[in-house]
Amino acid sequence: MRETLSIGDEPGRVSTEEVVIREGPFARQLVFFRTHEPAGTVVVHTSERFLYVVLGNNRALRYGIGVGREGFTWSGLVRISRKAEWPDWTPPPEMIQRQPYLPRFMAGGPGNPMGARALYLGSTVYRIHGTNQPETIGHAVSSGCFRLANGDVIDLYSRVPVGAKVVIRHAAAL
Repeated sequence: MRETLSIGDEPGRVSTEEVVIREGPFARQLVFFRTHEPAGTVVVHTSERFLYVVLGNNRALRYGIGVGREGFTWSGLVRISRKAEWPDWTPPPEMIQRQPYLPRFMAGGPGNPMGARALYLGSTVYRIHGTNQPETIGHAVSSGCFRLANGDVIDLYSRVPVGAKVVIRHAAAL
């Protein structure tokens, strides 16, 4: 069982650089990945804290991610409905109710908790996005979104088109 960080969302915190995780288990890397999903599919394993972009021939590019904290995990099949660079952030009403101190709107930029890029997941309120808190990668800290270090989400953004299939699994792969 993973320890939960005591770090909360810190709107307005500015990351000093576009961090890429270069060492350790959450570093972006090419891995063996057996799947029946076609190349270009994004597979998220929330319990493992990894996001995979299927390349074909039993290969995938793997990224370390931060995931939803207890009570905010989910699974399903969606498509990337849109993408944004330095996206604005408007917390949904449910999040404001739980965390009334949050701003009602934040313009995109280095101080925005959505980070450098966002890939919107279907018609849900969830996204795959960057973070200005790279130390949260590998932990369950979000309200259901999947976060990557800003340098990694920039790389992912360049690889995954609007319309790409996204499979979110909570249980470990078999």
